[in-house]
Amino acid sequence: MGSILSSPAVGTAASSSGVTAKQQRQPFHVKKVAIIGAGPAGLAAARYLMAQGAVDSITIFEQQDQVGGVWYYSSLAPKEVPVPQQDPFWGPEPSIWPEGAPAPIFPSPMYERLHANIPGCLMQFHDTAFPADEWLFPKREAIQDYLVRYAGDLRHLIKFRHQVTQVNLETRDGRDRWHLEASSTLNDGEIVRDTYDAVVVANGHYSVPFIPAIKNIQEFNEAHPSVISHSKQYRKNEHFRGKKVVVVGNGPSGLDLALQINQVAGRTLMSVRHATSPDKISHIGCEEVPEIVELLPDQRGVLFKDGNKEINIDYIVFCTGFLFGYPFLNSLGRKIITSGRGIHGLYQHLFLIEHPTLVFPALNMKSVPWPLAEAQAAAFSAVWSNDLALPSDNEMERWSKELEETQGEALHIYPELGDDGKHINEFYDWVTKAKHVGKQPPHWEGEQFWQRKLAPQAKTKFEEGGCKAKTLADLGYHYEPDKE
Repeated sequence: MGSILSSPAVGTAASSSGVTAKQQRQPFHVKKVAIIGAGPAGLAAARYLMAQGAVDSITIFEQQDQVGGVWYYSSLAPKEVPVPQQDPFWGPEPSIWPEGAPAPIFPSPMYERLHANIPGCLMQFHDTAFPADEWLFPKREAIQDYLVRYAGDLRHLIKFRHQVTQVNLETRDGRDRWHLEASSTLNDGEIVRDTYDAVVVANGHYSVPFIPAIKNIQEFNEAHPSVISHSKQYRKNEHFRGKKVVVVGNGPSGLDLALQINQVAGRTLMSVRHATSPDKISHIGCEEVPEIVELLPDQRGVLFKDGNKEINIDYIVFCTGFLFGYPFLNSLGRKIITSGRGIHGLYQHLFLIEHPTLVFPALNMKSVPWPLAEAQAAAFSAVWSNDLALPSDNEMERWSKELEETQGEALHIYPELGDDGKHINEFYDWVTKAKHVGKQPPHWEGEQFWQRKLAPQAKTKFEEGGCKAKTLADLGYHYEPDKE
């Protein structure tokens, strides 16, 4: 498959030799940058752009009243999600404004008892360690505290409580200009309008829930409106005490929610398309059943692919993930988004090839996202400052085409565990060819790849031990370079 997911490797075509005849691209003139979102990727983008020292102005637009993005927890859950929900253009994300609260809340999928599924030593930004006394797999409160600290010297750049509603492109004299509108979440009449040379789309991909259109699902939901929910709406397991529950999906959220729900439910079934490993099923303790092919409204039940059915179900929780959705991109969004399972027309999952002053960091799934966001931020900071050249349009388009041929619609899923580290290192190798590097991106060595490979089994062992371990050594794992 060549380089990560597709060839050529990052930056091979023009990192030193310029561009082809097709691409007579003039130098970038990026002095004013907008960043959408003050979560991990947005904060990393700001830090690397500042370090590169080539831009005059950075504005981070954040709809919440605090940094953190998906990690900014609220006990309030979204009131409802359409059933089914397959529209990537669903939105903008609705807010909730509790009485007495200083600002509206945009509930994320964060739930009360959540900890990371990646060790903190691997998850963290490469130059900012988690506190030594924190859990090996940090709990959500510690992660949010970490992000607030990380953002300490960036807060003056952040325009809190402003939701970006439109980003429109104007191309004039061969240069792209991005006209952005953001509405105050406190005052409906207050709208900020400004124009930017480049935009970093860092609003995350956990806003637009996906619930598949299984046969009779709409009729079922109309007959039993309190039964079906999405993982984005989950907060505590107490709601499921003594009930019969079907959890749909065995991705990270499905496994986590099934574990928590099964601690209190009368019976928990986990409906899956692909079998879960026996050790994980044993750890969770629930029953695994095939995928659902039909819902049975008259019996409050479901029919499984093997022909068996289950009736009198109290709750069905769809842990079926999210779609990539950018309602503020307007007409451009419909050119690069089809099903919502990926963003088309990108180079290295990052640069929009046709308009490379628009970037989408941290799209990749099955990844360690924060170091990847740092590596990507180092790349676009150097490219926009003209210290690092992009490959030719032909080469970037070839990369994108090969990715689509290999991955189909699921463009941003790394095929193998550890591919994220390889991609981080490819960015590192590319960025370090720049004429000037404002801030060194991360680079994975053998120990980081060992930690990545170990993470799934270590998480299970961590949970079985009561979530007490602070290091991998506490769980009996020791890195031995010669063996790895």
